[in-house]
Amino acid sequence: SDFEKKLLTRWIEQGAPWKEHWAFIPPTRPAVPAASRAGWDKNPVDAFVLEKITEHDLSPAPEADKARLLRRVSFVLTGLPPTPEQTDRFVADPQPDAYDRIVDSLLASPAYGERWAMNWLDLARYSDTHGYQDDLPRLMWPWRDWVIKAFNENMPVDRFVRWQLAGDLEPSATKEMLLAGAFNRNHKISQEGGVIDEEYRVEYVADRTNTFGKAFLGLTLECARCHDHKYDPVKMREYYGAFAFFNQVPENGFVPNLETPKPYMFITAADLEGPLAFLNARSELKTPQDTLRQMIMHDSAGLRKTYRLNRGLYDQPAEEVAVATPAAVLPFDTTRWPQNRLGLAQWLFDPRNPLTARVWVNRLWQEVFGRGIVATADNFGVQGALPSHPELLDWLAVEFRESGWDMKRLLRLMVTSAAFRQSAVAEARQLAVDPENQWLARGPRVRMPYEFIRDNVLASSNLLVQEIGGPPVKPWQPPGIWEDIAADKTANAFRGEFSYIPDTLPEKMYRRSLYTYQRRTIPPPTHLTFDAPARDNCEVRRTRSNTPLQALVMLNDRQVLEASRVLAARLLSDPALTAPEARIEAAFRRILTRKAGKQELKALLAYYQGERERYRGKPEAAARLLQVGLYPIDVGSDPVEQAALMLTVSVVYNLDESLVL
Repeated sequence: SDFEKKLLTRWIEQGAPWKEHWAFIPPTRPAVPAASRAGWDKNPVDAFVLEKITEHDLSPAPEADKARLLRRVSFVLTGLPPTPEQTDRFVADPQPDAYDRIVDSLLASPAYGERWAMNWLDLARYSDTHGYQDDLPRLMWPWRDWVIKAFNENMPVDRFVRWQLAGDLEPSATKEMLLAGAFNRNHKISQEGGVIDEEYRVEYVADRTNTFGKAFLGLTLECARCHDHKYDPVKMREYYGAFAFFNQVPENGFVPNLETPKPYMFITAADLEGPLAFLNARSELKTPQDTLRQMIMHDSAGLRKTYRLNRGLYDQPAEEVAVATPAAVLPFDTTRWPQNRLGLAQWLFDPRNPLTARVWVNRLWQEVFGRGIVATADNFGVQGALPSHPELLDWLAVEFRESGWDMKRLLRLMVTSAAFRQSAVAEARQLAVDPENQWLARGPRVRMPYEFIRDNVLASSNLLVQEIGGPPVKPWQPPGIWEDIAADKTANAFRGEFSYIPDTLPEKMYRRSLYTYQRRTIPPPTHLTFDAPARDNCEVRRTRSNTPLQALVMLNDRQVLEASRVLAARLLSDPALTAPEARIEAAFRRILTRKAGKQELKALLAYYQGERERYRGKPEAAARLLQVGLYPIDVGSDPVEQAALMLTVSVVYNLDESLVL
């Protein structure tokens, strides 16, 4: 086009300066901008953010009110709402460090590890089944328990990743290190008779390679499986060089029905008193003879040769290749690092690697602010988005690396910034200039993942069981879904996976959504409705849609209605709440943290009174409505009053504000 011709001409006139793609240049710490705003900056993050705000002729938003800010930071750091007691203390605390102290308490909460494990399970493609057509059950939850423990202990990220990539190769590897290495075995595995063993074994190795590229390098490495990458400087030979690191596992492509795929380790009752004391497995290991078989990584005794595969096909090997990494990122020095997965992990965290710190920082920023500094968190290549704040990204990357890969410290830096603490209310000009809020002239406002939404429903109604770890649970879901999808009902019945049988014990029904049973071919339907991935592949960024199905879930899902009933009963039985207005306001505060405005309270009260009048003439309908769910019905309350308040609580759960940060 004419514009492009002029642009090229101007570039040549300026001397045609050329640099490699920004993401392949190792980050250096830039100077913190001098930009400041009296009384606004909280830490260096704000100087970088303010520079962009000013550059686009915008002004920062005022700080959010304390109740809204507490709710935001609580969900970001723990995935749960603050308790009413936390809210009262924080709102009443006049000390200037009140917010810093609440942040520290949230970072120290056991719920922190569960919240960040949720994202890691997406990335690690964690599931409780093997996938493919038969999709038989697997035991992988002990690895999930380890992930929660590692986050809660603030394990340095370089060690956290190294153990997962190569825990079995660490000198004097412990059982905990072996368990961490199960990360590499989260891929799908076939247990279907008739498959070609080598074909599927190659697919497993490719999955580990592709996951490595997306999760740790932010690259579409898989594009080089069949040919040189069309856009990024990744050769096909380099893809198979990375493939070679993961190609040494003594595994089979086909695994007989219900067998644990090799290699695996035994977890015993004795381990729960020793190296694996963090596992919530006492219900599974009741006697010294009981064992669990957990898949792990292990390299075979002899080195398996790796070949470049023509068109990526398992049966078309070409020339042999040695272990290697993309040279444009950082050549793999065989004199510096061992030629195995442990060496690959060391390569990953070498200070000269330009991607690792940036990719990790960007994902955390994405979770905190709703959008990554690089919007395409899964693609830092040429086709990916340019960073909105490149200097800030590099400053954070160097800060993260030099802090010893301290994730809690990095998160604290982000959530204590003035940028994060801004009100999310958008002025007309802000929406016109920056509709996606990439310049951060206002606080983040994004739809929460379903796990947060459901856990908020359970927590605000006091139903949530805050037990950490253990086998997956099966809360209620609409009946018939598994039966309708199962192609071979006889085979699936034989394997015990034909019907979804919901748990009926409270200690299982009301667990955090992190522990919901994940079946790859038939994921939890409400999770899918709110854009959760099916866990077939590594995912580092969930999409956010807004569909009528989501509204139907919130209006009709039995778990939401049951929580509404239970919260209504508790409010009616509270002797301190004698008036309908007080009960509605208490429900509003429990669900949204803040107090209801006058108009909001007036509208909710009118709705409550209308429903109460409607049910007065139909008490049997009120009694039927209260039958929803398995939690015991409060027989001491007037069913008409309880039904009207239950539906009013449901309205609050359905407010847009209940679904967003």
